[in-house]
Amino acid sequence: MLEISKTSVMNIDNAIRGARNPMNSWARSDSFYDENGEFHLGEADIVFGAKLCRAGTDHRKFIRQIFVSVDILAPLYWWKEFDTYKVGTVANSTSTMHKIQAKAFSRDDFSHDHMSETALACLDATIACLEERRQKFLETKDKAYWYDMIQLLPSSYNQLRTVTMNYENLMNIYYARRFHKLDEWHVVCHWIESLPYAKEFILSVENKENA
Repeated sequence: MLEISKTSVMNIDNAIRGARNPMNSWARSDSFYDENGEFHLGEADIVFGAKLCRAGTDHRKFIRQIFVSVDILAPLYWWKEFDTYKVGTVANSTSTMHKIQAKAFSRDDFSHDHMSETALACLDATIACLEERRQKFLETKDKAYWYDMIQLLPSSYNQLRTVTMNYENLMNIYYARRFHKLDEWHVVCHWIESLPYAKEFILSVENKENA
């Protein structure tokens, strides 16, 4: 299970202007701001940006200046894989250290969409144990009960993080993970495909190193 929300794409205007700096070709830009101050990327700039992206990492530096902020709710086992892409990313997560005792445990706190009945029974038993330890911790404030929760917590536990990345990060993720066995990565790749100008700046580039 993986859910994505609150997507915000920023700085396309500055990124494409900077992309024209090496050749002093600003006069060829056809992007503009409308009467409401909203930025519109022009067709000539789209074609120009796509050409730079296909030319390789040295030429597509401008996409590292296109920033994306997003909320991702995903299980800990997925977050362990996502942490491969730490370079150029920043994340603020909900805290198991500080807030694990803040609410009652339930099935909805865990990714269980592919679990068999046997696995679900095991999960329910774990949830019951976690909840009993939580209640004991709230009653006594004994750190031993808190440690029981922290060390027993399954990797299917869902954690929310607000993540900031750039289009270069997303390109690396897309070509490395689009055929991954985890369904969560397919959700992420479909989301990447939906981003503004992803077709031109990400999907048109076949990264042979990561494919």
